[in-house]
Amino acid sequence: MKNKNNKNKANQINTNDNIDNKDMKVENSAEITNEILSEELSFEEKLAEANDKYIRLSAEFDNYRKRTAREKLEILRNGGEEIIKGLLPVLDDFDRCIAFLDVATDIDAIKEGILLIQNKLSGFLKSQGLTEIETIDQELDTNIHDAVTKFPVSDESKKGKIIDIAQKGYRLNDKVIRFAKVIVGE
Repeated sequence: MKNKNNKNKANQINTNDNIDNKDMKVENSAEITNEILSEELSFEEKLAEANDKYIRLSAEFDNYRKRTAREKLEILRNGGEEIIKGLLPVLDDFDRCIAFLDVATDIDAIKEGILLIQNKLSGFLKSQGLTEIETIDQELDTNIHDAVTKFPVSDESKKGKIIDIAQKGYRLNDKVIRFAKVIVGE
């Protein structure tokens, strides 16, 4: 009977151990589940935060794009305003010159007035970066000259060089804005 009691005690101990192990497993799995849930919440919060940042960045970029488009349009619309303001005094001088033509008797005074207006206009355009392209007695340079015709010349030193101008050429800040139309000696 002692053996039987010992066996029953051993079974009770094993059963108690199994119950304790099961309780520990349940507690461990509950802890693991809680950790997984908290990690999922953490990931969801991070995802929501990242989505929020993305939406805000996208909206900010869209606002930037619209603002720069408006600014470009404004520059194009009013970009020449300073040039026009600079040309207005020249236009006023031409108006005064035309009004003076009806009562003028001195042709030399009219010529002088027109030359003064031309000098004023040329000076303003130079101050804006406009320069005339050199042509006469220059070698033909197709980067800045446009040969419209060739003309026979008797002087050998003039062959291949520009002998006349059909239309002046201009540069604006070192960029050719109109090629010089020239006649080249042949």
